[in-house]
Amino acid sequence: MKTKVSEIKIAYRSRVKLCEAPKINSSATAAEVLYSNWDKDEIEVSESFKLLLLNNNNRVKAIYEVSKGGITYTLVDLRLIFGVILKSLTTAVILSHNHPSGTLKASNPDKQLTQKIKNAAELFDVKVLDHLILTPDGDYYSFADNGIL
Repeated sequence: MKTKVSEIKIAYRSRVKLCEAPKINSSATAAEVLYSNWDKDEIEVSESFKLLLLNNNNRVKAIYEVSKGGITYTLVDLRLIFGVILKSLTTAVILSHNHPSGTLKASNPDKQLTQKIKNAAELFDVKVLDHLILTPDGDYYSFADNGIL
């Protein structure tokens, strides 16, 4: 008697030529790319957590929305984050989320989550380059620039 089991297929399809993708060389460049791709109708309504997935040359492979929550927080599952990072063969990542209130301050839960993701990423040789907090006005806060990454 044969036992049937599910088969898992892993795939990543790029729709943009990497030579045409933006190259991230600063927090300002990363914030600009993220903000220009954020839904302006949602940025001041609900908090979202997104990944900026990068290749070895810090070119943007994709932006992936991990979660969307309420006015003051969103739930982030590390298994989803690393499923996307590993599936896309990403070598570096920039974490990001928005503060609908416009507050440019990292909360203790923001700092703890960032450290947890960074520690897990080290196991996979994936670099966490930054964590950006964006506001509806287009301002941003960089964990790396502020020495807390």
